[in-house]
Amino acid sequence: MSILSCPLPLPATERILLAHGGGGRLTNQLIEDVFLPAFANTALHARHDGALLAIGGARLAMTTDTYVVQPLVFPGGTIGDLAVNGTVNDLAMCGARPIALSAGFILEEGLAMETLRVVVHSMRDAALVANVPIVTGDTKVVDKGKGDGIFINTTGVGVVLAPNAIGPEFIRAGDAVLVSGDLGAHGIAILSVREGLEFEGPASSDTVCLWPAVEALLEAGIEIHCLRDLTRGGLSSALNEIASVAGLRITVEEALIPVSEVVRGACELLGLDPLYVANEGRFAIFVADEDADRALSILRSQSVSTSAVQVGSVYDHRSGIVTVRSRIGGNRVLDMMSGEQLPRIC
Repeated sequence: MSILSCPLPLPATERILLAHGGGGRLTNQLIEDVFLPAFANTALHARHDGALLAIGGARLAMTTDTYVVQPLVFPGGTIGDLAVNGTVNDLAMCGARPIALSAGFILEEGLAMETLRVVVHSMRDAALVANVPIVTGDTKVVDKGKGDGIFINTTGVGVVLAPNAIGPEFIRAGDAVLVSGDLGAHGIAILSVREGLEFEGPASSDTVCLWPAVEALLEAGIEIHCLRDLTRGGLSSALNEIASVAGLRITVEEALIPVSEVVRGACELLGLDPLYVANEGRFAIFVADEDADRALSILRSQSVSTSAVQVGSVYDHRSGIVTVRSRIGGNRVLDMMSGEQLPRIC
């Protein structure tokens, strides 16, 4: 039985919490109140993008994720390549080169075989680009109306190549905060198709394998303190999670945060904040300030991060909050997202 399908009556507040799903403050509450107490162990409490495991002298990373996006095919990708890239990227955020993936499929009765082929072929192509084999899997079929077409779970294992530990607890005052490119493209691409919206220009998902950029940083000897992909909840949620763990203040400059004109215009039209909109091919990097320029040069040499920029810094202020300095010089707190702005984006 699913832990989210308990037959016992739930208090109204808990029913609301489970109904929201998704990223942000509500998901963090689920993790803190339900999952961490039940499954308590050292690897899980690190709350990284994956678990770090030492086995026979080897340092391995392991991660898993489930993809429920609608529509199944969208501008720039499908649920299939999203499942491969998302899991490979979680390994990359641990400083790990992916070595193998598993794939589990829940298929709804009546799904068109052509749709399934498109999704599976896109997974194959993404795995080839990432140079990682899909070595095992599982398939289940559920009744019509019970599966929303396709749900995919992917689990990945990688070898940790980073010489030093990477994570929120290792950032320090004075660190530079870099992002690998413009924000919000994936969420807006999904919304444009789902709602039949047209914007000033084409919106296309940024789903891509990020390992080449991370590998280039490691090979150049850049000491990476923390990596985080900017998926559900966008840049704001990622920075808030990191600041909370580190117990330091992160400040970003609004004028430096890259957002394309298409995404900015769509967000203004829809009343969305691009700092909370999901990405599938963007990540944040924390390095010492003296390494920032060299790290940016390396990132810009990689096709997946040609538009990398520094957007902020870490300060020795034990507040664990994120602030943003506006274009006119004012400061405001950048809170964790309280709900889910764009549901079903991954």
